[in-house]
Amino acid sequence: MEILELIQANLLTPIILFFLFGIIAARIKSDLKIPEAISEFLPIYLLAAIGLHGGIEMRNTGFENMLIPMLVAIGLSLLFTLNHYQILRRLGKFNLFDSYALASTYGAVGAVHFSVGLSFLKNQGVSSEGYIAAILAVLEPLAFILAIFMTNMAVSKQIKEKKKSFSDDDSSDIEIGLTQTKTKISKVLHESITGKAIVILLGSIVIGYIIGEEGFQPIKIVFDDMFTGAIVIFMIEMGIIAGQRLDDIKKVGVFLTSFAIIMPMFNGIIGVLVSTALGLSVGGAVMFGLLMASASFIAAPAVLRHAIPQAKPSLYITSALGITFPFNIIVTLPILFMISTLVHTGEGTIDLFHYITEGFM
Repeated sequence: MEILELIQANLLTPIILFFLFGIIAARIKSDLKIPEAISEFLPIYLLAAIGLHGGIEMRNTGFENMLIPMLVAIGLSLLFTLNHYQILRRLGKFNLFDSYALASTYGAVGAVHFSVGLSFLKNQGVSSEGYIAAILAVLEPLAFILAIFMTNMAVSKQIKEKKKSFSDDDSSDIEIGLTQTKTKISKVLHESITGKAIVILLGSIVIGYIIGEEGFQPIKIVFDDMFTGAIVIFMIEMGIIAGQRLDDIKKVGVFLTSFAIIMPMFNGIIGVLVSTALGLSVGGAVMFGLLMASASFIAAPAVLRHAIPQAKPSLYITSALGITFPFNIIVTLPILFMISTLVHTGEGTIDLFHYITEGFM
Protein backbone atom coordinates (compact mmCIF):
# COMPACT_ATOMS: atom_id res chain seq x y z
CA MET A 1 0.00 0.00 0.00
CA GLU A 2 1.36 3.46 -0.97
CA ILE A 3 2.00 5.94 1.83
CA LEU A 4 -0.69 8.33 0.62
CA GLU A 5 -3.17 5.47 0.47
CA LEU A 6 -2.24 4.43 4.00
CA ILE A 7 -2.67 7.99 5.27
CA GLN A 8 -6.02 8.22 3.50
CA ALA A 9 -7.13 4.92 5.03
CA ASN A 10 -5.99 6.17 8.45
CA LEU A 11 -8.07 9.31 7.99
CA LEU A 12 -11.18 7.16 7.61
CA THR A 13 -10.72 5.24 10.86
CA PRO A 14 -13.13 6.00 13.74
CA ILE A 15 -10.38 7.43 15.95
CA ILE A 16 -9.24 10.05 13.44
CA LEU A 17 -12.79 10.86 12.29
CA PHE A 18 -13.95 11.46 15.86
CA PHE A 19 -10.87 13.59 16.52
CA LEU A 20 -11.68 15.71 13.46
CA PHE A 21 -15.31 15.80 14.58
CA GLY A 22 -14.18 17.26 17.91
CA ILE A 23 -12.17 19.95 16.10
CA ILE A 24 -15.18 20.88 13.96
CA ALA A 25 -17.44 21.01 17.01
CA ALA A 26 -15.02 23.42 18.67
CA ARG A 27 -14.67 25.60 15.57
CA ILE A 28 -18.42 26.02 15.13
CA LYS A 29 -18.57 26.90 18.86
CA SER A 30 -20.83 24.01 19.77
CA ASP A 31 -21.54 23.48 23.46
CA LEU A 32 -20.50 19.83 23.03
CA LYS A 33 -18.42 18.82 26.02
CA ILE A 34 -17.35 15.50 27.49
CA PRO A 35 -18.66 15.31 31.08
CA GLU A 36 -15.91 16.04 33.58
CA ALA A 37 -16.28 12.70 35.34
CA ILE A 38 -15.79 10.81 32.06
CA SER A 39 -12.98 13.14 31.06
CA GLU A 40 -11.08 12.28 34.23
CA PHE A 41 -11.88 8.56 34.02
CA LEU A 42 -10.82 7.86 30.42
CA PRO A 43 -7.07 8.64 30.77
CA ILE A 44 -6.93 6.42 33.87
CA TYR A 45 -8.72 3.60 32.03
CA LEU A 46 -6.48 3.85 28.96
CA LEU A 47 -3.28 3.86 31.03
CA ALA A 48 -4.55 0.92 33.11
CA ALA A 49 -5.27 -1.08 29.94
CA ILE A 50 -1.85 -0.26 28.47
CA GLY A 51 -0.13 -1.13 31.74
CA LEU A 52 -1.89 -4.46 32.15
CA HIS A 53 -0.90 -5.59 28.67
CA GLY A 54 2.64 -4.34 29.26
CA GLY A 55 2.95 -6.28 32.52
CA ILE A 56 1.64 -9.48 30.93
CA GLU A 57 4.11 -9.12 28.06
CA MET A 58 6.98 -8.50 30.49
CA ARG A 59 6.08 -11.73 32.26
CA ASN A 60 5.98 -13.63 28.97
CA THR A 61 9.23 -12.28 27.54
CA GLY A 62 11.31 -11.62 30.65
CA PHE A 63 12.80 -8.40 31.95
CA GLU A 64 16.20 -9.09 30.39
CA ASN A 65 14.70 -8.89 26.89
CA MET A 66 13.46 -5.34 27.44
CA LEU A 67 16.52 -3.98 29.22
CA ILE A 68 18.52 -3.01 26.12
CA PRO A 69 15.57 -1.39 24.28
CA MET A 70 14.77 0.57 27.45
CA LEU A 71 18.36 1.81 27.87
CA VAL A 72 18.51 2.78 24.20
CA ALA A 73 15.19 4.63 24.52
CA ILE A 74 16.51 6.52 27.55
CA GLY A 75 19.66 7.50 25.65
CA LEU A 76 17.71 8.66 22.61
CA SER A 77 15.25 10.64 24.73
CA LEU A 78 18.04 12.53 26.49
CA LEU A 79 19.94 13.05 23.23
CA PHE A 80 16.85 14.37 21.46
CA THR A 81 16.08 16.74 24.34
CA LEU A 82 19.56 18.27 24.17
CA ASN A 83 19.33 18.47 20.37
CA HIS A 84 15.93 20.18 20.59
CA TYR A 85 17.36 22.78 22.95
CA GLN A 86 20.25 23.62 20.63
CA ILE A 87 17.92 24.02 17.64
CA LEU A 88 15.39 26.13 19.53
CA ARG A 89 17.99 28.30 21.24
CA ARG A 90 20.43 28.84 18.37
CA LEU A 91 18.21 28.69 15.28
CA GLY A 92 14.84 29.60 16.75
CA LYS A 93 16.30 32.32 19.00
CA PHE A 94 13.98 31.39 21.87
CA ASN A 95 14.98 32.46 25.34
CA LEU A 96 16.59 30.03 27.79
CA PHE A 97 13.40 29.09 29.62
CA ASP A 98 11.18 28.62 26.55
CA SER A 99 13.93 26.61 24.85
CA TYR A 100 14.26 24.14 27.72
CA ALA A 101 10.50 23.91 28.24
CA LEU A 102 9.91 23.14 24.56
CA ALA A 103 12.91 20.79 24.43
CA SER A 104 11.58 18.74 27.32
CA THR A 105 8.04 18.74 25.92
CA TYR A 106 9.34 17.16 22.72
CA GLY A 107 11.83 14.94 24.54
CA ALA A 108 9.08 13.52 26.75
CA VAL A 109 6.56 10.94 25.59
CA GLY A 110 2.81 11.08 25.16
CA ALA A 111 0.49 8.41 26.53
CA VAL A 112 -2.29 9.58 24.20
CA HIS A 113 0.00 9.05 21.20
CA PHE A 114 0.72 5.58 22.55
CA SER A 115 -2.97 4.72 22.87
CA VAL A 116 -3.71 5.84 19.31
CA GLY A 117 -0.70 3.90 18.06
CA LEU A 118 -1.96 0.68 19.61
CA SER A 119 -5.36 1.10 17.97
CA PHE A 120 -3.72 1.89 14.63
CA LEU A 121 -1.70 -1.33 14.78
CA LYS A 122 -4.82 -3.26 15.75
CA ASN A 123 -6.57 -1.96 12.64
CA GLN A 124 -3.60 -3.13 10.58
CA GLY A 125 -3.70 -6.57 12.20
CA VAL A 126 -0.23 -6.08 13.66
CA SER A 127 0.89 -6.66 17.25
CA SER A 128 3.75 -5.07 19.19
CA GLU A 129 5.92 -5.88 22.18
CA GLY A 130 3.75 -5.02 25.17
CA TYR A 131 6.73 -4.20 27.37
CA ILE A 132 7.10 -0.92 25.48
CA ALA A 133 4.49 0.34 27.95
CA ALA A 134 7.18 0.04 30.63
CA ILE A 135 9.49 2.15 28.47
CA LEU A 136 6.68 4.71 28.25
CA ALA A 137 6.53 4.89 32.05
CA VAL A 138 10.29 5.28 32.43
CA LEU A 139 10.64 7.96 29.75
CA GLU A 140 7.83 10.16 31.07
CA PRO A 141 9.83 12.16 33.65
CA LEU A 142 13.33 11.93 32.10
CA ALA A 143 13.21 14.84 29.67
CA PHE A 144 11.69 17.14 32.29
CA ILE A 145 14.38 16.27 34.83
CA LEU A 146 17.15 16.86 32.28
CA ALA A 147 15.69 20.18 31.12
CA ILE A 148 15.20 21.44 34.67
CA PHE A 149 18.71 20.34 35.64
CA MET A 150 20.16 22.20 32.65
CA THR A 151 18.02 25.25 33.43
CA ASN A 152 19.34 25.28 36.99
CA MET A 153 22.89 25.00 35.70
CA ALA A 154 22.33 27.95 33.36
CA VAL A 155 20.82 30.03 36.16
CA SER A 156 23.80 29.23 38.39
CA LYS A 157 26.11 30.38 35.62
CA GLN A 158 24.16 33.62 35.31
CA ILE A 159 24.50 34.17 39.06
CA LYS A 160 28.28 33.85 38.86
CA GLU A 161 28.51 36.18 35.86
CA LYS A 162 26.26 38.79 37.46
CA LYS A 163 28.21 38.71 40.73
CA LYS A 164 31.40 39.58 38.83
CA SER A 165 29.76 42.59 37.17
CA PHE A 166 28.12 44.27 40.17
CA SER A 167 28.99 45.42 43.65
CA ASP A 168 28.59 43.07 46.62
CA ASP A 169 25.21 44.56 47.64
CA ASP A 170 23.84 44.46 44.11
CA SER A 171 25.16 40.95 43.46
CA SER A 172 23.43 39.68 46.60
CA ASP A 173 20.08 40.98 45.37
CA ILE A 174 20.68 39.49 41.92
CA GLU A 175 21.68 36.13 43.41
CA ILE A 176 18.50 36.01 45.46
CA GLY A 177 16.36 36.88 42.42
CA LEU A 178 17.98 34.33 40.10
CA THR A 179 18.10 31.59 42.72
CA GLN A 180 14.32 31.87 43.05
CA THR A 181 14.07 30.69 39.43
CA LYS A 182 15.85 27.43 40.24
CA THR A 183 13.83 24.30 40.90
CA LYS A 184 14.73 21.33 43.05
CA ILE A 185 15.20 18.26 40.89
CA SER A 186 14.04 16.06 43.76
CA LYS A 187 10.74 17.92 43.88
CA VAL A 188 10.17 17.53 40.15
CA LEU A 189 11.13 13.85 40.31
CA HIS A 190 8.68 13.28 43.16
CA GLU A 191 5.86 15.13 41.37
CA SER A 192 6.52 13.24 38.16
CA ILE A 193 6.70 9.78 39.68
CA THR A 194 3.76 10.28 42.03
CA GLY A 195 1.58 11.87 39.37
CA LYS A 196 -1.57 9.88 38.68
CA ALA A 197 -0.51 8.97 35.14
CA ILE A 198 2.74 7.30 36.20
CA VAL A 199 1.20 5.74 39.31
CA ILE A 200 -1.66 4.08 37.42
CA LEU A 201 0.66 2.99 34.59
CA LEU A 202 3.32 1.49 36.85
CA GLY A 203 0.73 -0.06 39.15
CA SER A 204 -1.06 -1.68 36.21
CA ILE A 205 2.23 -3.02 34.83
CA VAL A 206 2.98 -4.67 38.18
CA ILE A 207 -0.55 -6.11 38.40
CA GLY A 208 -0.39 -7.38 34.81
CA TYR A 209 2.95 -9.04 35.57
CA ILE A 210 1.49 -10.74 38.65
CA ILE A 211 -1.77 -11.99 37.14
CA GLY A 212 -0.44 -13.06 33.72
CA GLU A 213 -2.59 -14.19 30.79
CA GLU A 214 -4.78 -16.46 32.90
CA GLY A 215 -5.61 -13.80 35.48
CA PHE A 216 -6.35 -11.28 32.73
CA GLN A 217 -9.13 -13.33 31.13
CA PRO A 218 -11.93 -12.32 33.57
CA ILE A 219 -11.29 -8.61 32.87
CA LYS A 220 -10.38 -8.94 29.20
CA ILE A 221 -13.77 -7.68 28.02
CA VAL A 222 -13.20 -4.40 29.90
CA PHE A 223 -9.50 -3.77 29.28
CA ASP A 224 -9.20 -5.20 25.78
CA ASP A 225 -12.48 -5.36 23.89
CA MET A 226 -13.61 -1.89 25.05
CA PHE A 227 -10.21 -0.21 24.55
CA THR A 228 -10.84 1.23 21.07
CA GLY A 229 -14.28 2.53 22.04
CA ALA A 230 -12.80 4.38 25.00
CA ILE A 231 -10.16 5.98 22.79
CA VAL A 232 -12.84 7.16 20.38
CA ILE A 233 -14.65 9.05 23.15
CA PHE A 234 -11.35 10.40 24.45
CA MET A 235 -10.41 11.61 20.96
CA ILE A 236 -13.57 13.72 20.81
CA GLU A 237 -12.29 15.63 23.82
CA MET A 238 -8.79 15.88 22.35
CA GLY A 239 -10.32 17.24 19.16
CA ILE A 240 -12.34 19.82 21.05
CA ILE A 241 -9.26 21.01 22.95
CA ALA A 242 -7.15 21.07 19.78
CA GLY A 243 -9.88 22.96 17.93
CA GLN A 244 -10.01 25.58 20.67
CA ARG A 245 -6.26 26.13 20.29
CA LEU A 246 -6.18 26.51 16.51
CA ASP A 247 -6.30 30.29 16.82
CA ASP A 248 -3.17 30.17 18.99
CA ILE A 249 -1.09 28.44 16.30
CA LYS A 250 -0.29 31.76 14.62
CA LYS A 251 1.24 32.91 17.91
CA VAL A 252 3.89 30.19 17.89
CA GLY A 253 5.38 31.43 14.63
CA VAL A 254 6.60 29.76 11.45
CA PHE A 255 9.79 28.38 12.97
CA LEU A 256 8.11 26.58 15.86
CA THR A 257 5.34 25.31 13.59
CA SER A 258 7.98 23.79 11.29
CA PHE A 259 9.86 22.41 14.28
CA ALA A 260 6.67 20.82 15.66
CA ILE A 261 6.20 18.91 12.41
CA ILE A 262 9.73 18.09 11.21
CA MET A 263 11.51 17.14 14.45
CA PRO A 264 8.95 14.60 15.71
CA MET A 265 8.93 12.85 12.34
CA PHE A 266 12.74 12.83 12.23
CA ASN A 267 12.91 11.45 15.78
CA GLY A 268 10.27 8.84 14.97
CA ILE A 269 12.13 7.59 11.88
CA ILE A 270 15.35 7.31 13.91
CA GLY A 271 13.39 5.39 16.55
CA VAL A 272 12.02 2.93 13.99
CA LEU A 273 15.42 2.27 12.44
CA VAL A 274 17.21 1.89 15.78
CA SER A 275 14.55 -0.37 17.30
CA THR A 276 14.50 -2.54 14.18
CA ALA A 277 18.27 -2.97 14.55
CA LEU A 278 17.60 -4.06 18.15
CA GLY A 279 15.31 -6.81 16.89
CA LEU A 280 11.86 -5.38 17.63
CA SER A 281 8.97 -6.51 15.45
CA VAL A 282 7.22 -4.35 12.84
CA GLY A 283 4.63 -3.20 15.38
CA GLY A 284 7.20 -2.85 18.15
CA ALA A 285 9.38 -0.61 15.98
CA VAL A 286 6.35 1.54 15.14
CA MET A 287 5.48 1.99 18.82
CA PHE A 288 9.11 2.67 19.72
CA GLY A 289 9.33 5.25 16.93
CA LEU A 290 6.04 6.79 17.99
CA LEU A 291 7.38 7.25 21.52
CA MET A 292 10.37 9.11 20.07
CA ALA A 293 8.07 11.18 17.86
CA SER A 294 5.49 12.06 20.49
CA ALA A 295 5.26 15.23 22.54
CA SER A 296 3.77 15.55 26.00
CA PHE A 297 0.77 17.86 26.31
CA ILE A 298 -0.74 16.40 29.49
CA ALA A 299 2.22 15.89 31.82
CA ALA A 300 4.21 18.82 30.39
CA PRO A 301 1.88 21.63 31.54
CA ALA A 302 1.52 20.09 35.00
CA VAL A 303 5.29 19.85 35.52
CA LEU A 304 6.60 22.87 33.63
CA ARG A 305 4.22 25.43 35.09
CA HIS A 306 5.86 24.83 38.47
CA ALA A 307 9.34 23.80 37.35
CA ILE A 308 10.00 26.48 34.70
CA PRO A 309 7.35 29.14 35.40
CA GLN A 310 9.14 31.68 33.18
CA ALA A 311 8.36 29.61 30.07
CA LYS A 312 5.23 30.45 28.08
CA PRO A 313 2.63 27.65 28.26
CA SER A 314 1.05 28.98 25.07
CA LEU A 315 4.16 27.85 23.18
CA TYR A 316 4.67 24.32 24.45
CA ILE A 317 1.00 23.41 24.86
CA THR A 318 -0.18 24.81 21.53
CA SER A 319 2.69 23.35 19.52
CA ALA A 320 2.40 19.89 21.10
CA LEU A 321 -1.39 19.59 21.10
CA GLY A 322 -2.42 21.86 18.24
CA ILE A 323 0.28 20.94 15.72
CA THR A 324 2.33 17.85 16.58
CA PHE A 325 -0.43 15.58 17.89
CA PRO A 326 -2.80 15.92 14.90
CA PHE A 327 0.07 15.62 12.42
CA ASN A 328 1.51 12.60 14.19
CA ILE A 329 -1.69 10.57 14.37
CA ILE A 330 -2.78 11.45 10.82
CA VAL A 331 0.52 11.50 8.89
CA THR A 332 3.55 10.45 10.95
CA LEU A 333 2.05 7.22 12.30
CA PRO A 334 1.27 5.74 8.84
CA ILE A 335 4.72 6.80 7.61
CA LEU A 336 6.41 5.08 10.56
CA PHE A 337 4.37 1.96 9.86
CA MET A 338 5.37 1.98 6.19
CA ILE A 339 9.05 2.50 7.05
CA SER A 340 8.99 -0.27 9.65
CA THR A 341 7.33 -2.64 7.18
CA LEU A 342 9.86 -1.86 4.46
CA VAL A 343 12.86 -2.16 6.76
CA HIS A 344 11.66 -5.49 8.13
CA THR A 345 11.17 -6.86 4.62
CA GLY A 346 14.82 -6.06 3.92
CA GLU A 347 14.46 -3.56 1.10
CA GLY A 348 17.19 -1.42 2.66
CA THR A 349 17.52 2.22 3.56
CA ILE A 350 18.22 3.51 0.05
CA ASP A 351 15.23 1.71 -1.44
CA LEU A 352 13.18 2.81 1.53
CA PHE A 353 13.67 6.53 1.01
CA HIS A 354 13.21 6.09 -2.74
CA TYR A 355 9.89 4.36 -2.00
CA ILE A 356 8.84 7.16 0.34
CA THR A 357 9.68 9.75 -2.32
CA GLU A 358 7.69 7.81 -4.87
CA GLY A 359 4.77 7.64 -2.45
CA PHE A 360 4.48 11.41 -2.27
CA MET A 361 4.77 11.97 -6.02
